[in-house]
Amino acid sequence: MVSALFDLGGKVAIVTGSSRGLGLASARGMAEHGARVVISGRKADACEAAAAEIRSAGGEAIAVACNIGRKEELQRVVDTAVSRWGRVDIVMANAAIHPWIGSVLDLKDETFNKFMQVNVQSSIWLAQMTAPGMLERNYGRFIIVASIVGLLGDGLTGTYGLTKAADMQFVRNMANEFASGGITANCIAPGTFKTQMARSEWESEERIKWYFSRNPSKRFGEVSEIAGLAVLLASPSGGYINGQTIAVDGGHTISFH
Repeated sequence: MVSALFDLGGKVAIVTGSSRGLGLASARGMAEHGARVVISGRKADACEAAAAEIRSAGGEAIAVACNIGRKEELQRVVDTAVSRWGRVDIVMANAAIHPWIGSVLDLKDETFNKFMQVNVQSSIWLAQMTAPGMLERNYGRFIIVASIVGLLGDGLTGTYGLTKAADMQFVRNMANEFASGGITANCIAPGTFKTQMARSEWESEERIKWYFSRNPSKRFGEVSEIAGLAVLLASPSGGYINGQTIAVDGGHTISFH
């Protein structure tokens, strides 16, 4: 029996980038607590496989392939959820890109624009598409998966970090504008997790040594360790958490090393 504190029964959630990794773990957790979940990612077959996994475990899930950098494709995800289940109560903007690493002196305009459109503007589009309905029902949960690089300076991954810092400001803005209408907006800022996107980090002996030298937990995160926070922020229990960025990093950002 699901505790009323975390009961998502009857709620509809869209989770982008949820065919694998942190997104799938979060979508699975929401489904386990009663939410009907839209699985979204670039590859239709991977999305359907993830949705099928949730259904086989007794949850409700559908798959809608989407490139979040294309507004019309995001709109199709929202429209499909509304057509199927009549509403969208929870949005978890997990999908993002990290296509380039380097000095700001070498940052090309087209690269910057791509970073911003996919990592930042897509979240604004999702809010525009879903917040009006949330306000009508006086319940909405908007969660963006940011990164601790949005809290820390870095000379090589700074452009990605800039977009994640923008995400953090966006949820503060949303909280200020919509909190009285029952909407919460928060960021989850993961450290390095054992995902495909971060494979170069946790398979490199050099990077492992560096990361463990400053991380008090001396390990990388497991994808299952994101799901609990996602469920909390999506649930009634998360109703008074608003405009916040919560680091899930094993203590990385509080270490003085």
